[in-house]
Amino acid sequence: MSVPFEITMDQFLRIFVTILALVNPFQKIFIMLTLEKQLKDSDLRYVALKSNFVALIILISFLAVGNAIFNYVFNISLYAFRITCGFVLLYNGFIALQSGVLIKIDPRTKLNDVAAVPIAMPMIAGPGAITAAVTFPQQDGVVVTIVAILAVLAVNAFIMVYSKVLGGFLNRYNLLSPLIRILGLIIATVGMQMCFNGIREFVGILSN
Repeated sequence: MSVPFEITMDQFLRIFVTILALVNPFQKIFIMLTLEKQLKDSDLRYVALKSNFVALIILISFLAVGNAIFNYVFNISLYAFRITCGFVLLYNGFIALQSGVLIKIDPRTKLNDVAAVPIAMPMIAGPGAITAAVTFPQQDGVVVTIVAILAVLAVNAFIMVYSKVLGGFLNRYNLLSPLIRILGLIIATVGMQMCFNGIREFVGILSN
């Protein structure tokens, strides 16, 4: 794996935009607006910052050791990870579609648990973002990839922390619940696509 210290703007922007699209901060706005009814402002900020920090650790870990985490640490395949993450997103999307709430928090659930799963993984550091963290260093170098990941998660954290501003506008025009249900359908569809991708990869391995 190459470790060039030169960072070109073209490289940075290409990696930044790709990972930003995979992380999808717009989706996280609605997650935070859902949690707004269940948590205090201080708890919301904690969840926003902690989830992005956990996602950063996850992405940097995969950037550093890549597939070795799957093959030697956990002894699992990437397709199994895709299918599992797909089911998690499918479940959360179905909840949002039915109830208009992206995440339901049990009063006994710790904030650390919510920040880690499902927000940090797979909603921020999902299979797509993890795959990008593994492949971009080989193509463009480690340093520029790390800088791009840091920038994306900084933007994502900022949007999550200040999502309440947008929430006020959406609530004023009664748009929040319908948009959450639409987003729930999209999340469920993305989760189903992850499952299909994992199954297709598994079948491809069996056929070889």
